[in-house]
Amino acid sequence: MWTVLIIIVAILILSSIRQINQYENGLLFTFGKFSRIMKPGWNIVLPIFQSYQKIDMRVKAVDVPDQEAITKDNISVKVNAVIYYKVSSAELALLAVENFYYAVSQLAQTTMRNAVGQVELDELLSQREKVSDNIRLVIDQASDPWGIKVDNVELKDITLPEEMKRVIGKQAEAEREKRAVIIKAEGEVVAATNMAKAGEILASVAGALHLRTLQTIDDVSSDQSNTIIFALPVEVLRAFDNLGKQNK
Repeated sequence: MWTVLIIIVAILILSSIRQINQYENGLLFTFGKFSRIMKPGWNIVLPIFQSYQKIDMRVKAVDVPDQEAITKDNISVKVNAVIYYKVSSAELALLAVENFYYAVSQLAQTTMRNAVGQVELDELLSQREKVSDNIRLVIDQASDPWGIKVDNVELKDITLPEEMKRVIGKQAEAEREKRAVIIKAEGEVVAATNMAKAGEILASVAGALHLRTLQTIDDVSSDQSNTIIFALPVEVLRAFDNLGKQNK
């Protein structure tokens, strides 16, 4: 008799043991009312009278699908993102919202469209991290009553219409050409300044111009295919002519 009773009690105790893993929290309900948070390890849950649910406390990554949005300067774009969040309060995550996975996903989609509508296209493309941080702050504040902590939001891709891609491409090409012209002009200014300084030095030092001329001739004569033509002043030619007439 006692043996049978002991066996029945042992079976009831073993069937009442529930395991909560290290990365989970359990919510214990007694007669349908929340009783306490069950920590990781073995916990006793009395059949019929009590029930429990597990909540995963690890960081979750939610992929937000492509969302059609219009920027502040009325340009249609498609954006998608990934949200990293975790449950900070297992009690609120289960009792304050019906399905916090779905709720966070829907909140992220709405918030992302609103955030895109508050910035212009240039800001969206050049300051992606700032826009992502604004989205994170809004989602984190809105989901705080649900016991959710948003760690990070990353905008993965921003898709533009084809005509806008062509416009941006032409704009980038024009900017490159503009920069090339500016760099060339700056180089010409530097070269002209240096040449002016060199001319002043050659003009101020006696014999410097002749030495420079001889150096240039030496550089040119290194290639035998080059032909050198000397330009002499007319006065020098007349002096040679007069000297020839006197010798006659």
